Amino acid sequence: MSNKLKPALIGGVIVGLLSAIVSQIPIVSTCCCVWGIAGGAVAGLMYVKGSPTRVSVGDGAIVGALAGVIGALIYLVIALPIALYLGSAAIEEQLARTGVHMPLPGAALIVVGAILAGICLIILATVGGLVAIPIFEKRKDPMPPQPPSTGGGGYAA
Repeated sequence: MSNKLKPALIGGVIVGLLSAIVSQIPIVSTCCCVWGIAGGAVAGLMYVKGSPTRVSVGDGAIVGALAGVIGALIYLVIALPIALYLGSAAIEEQLARTGVHMPLPGAALIVVGAILAGICLIILATVGGLVAIPIFEKRKDPMPPQPPSTGGGGYAA
């Protein structure tokens, strides 16, 4: 587990920081799912490079998911306060202008949206870790052991 932690931390920082910062830029924010996949792929690549043995796709999924969880937490810590500061009043104003009455205030909608974005980042980073292993793992599986020889082709009576 400890050899998965460093790649997951670095991949998670990529996921979290880039998603949180880029999500504030209007046109570029439409591609924020790329950062989730990229962070998971970086975590997978780093895990492959640091592993003394062949890495399975399942291990790539685990390190990608760990990177996604770390990235989602970073995203929530950075992006949620910014979104609450910038968007809560604007959402409530737009809803009031359109005559839509929501049972939740705008701040609650932003929190729910941020949590859903964090879940999406975890899923995307897991996909990035899954995809990274077949791309970066070039070591071959060792040859399976040969079955023991019976010595002859006849049947014993």
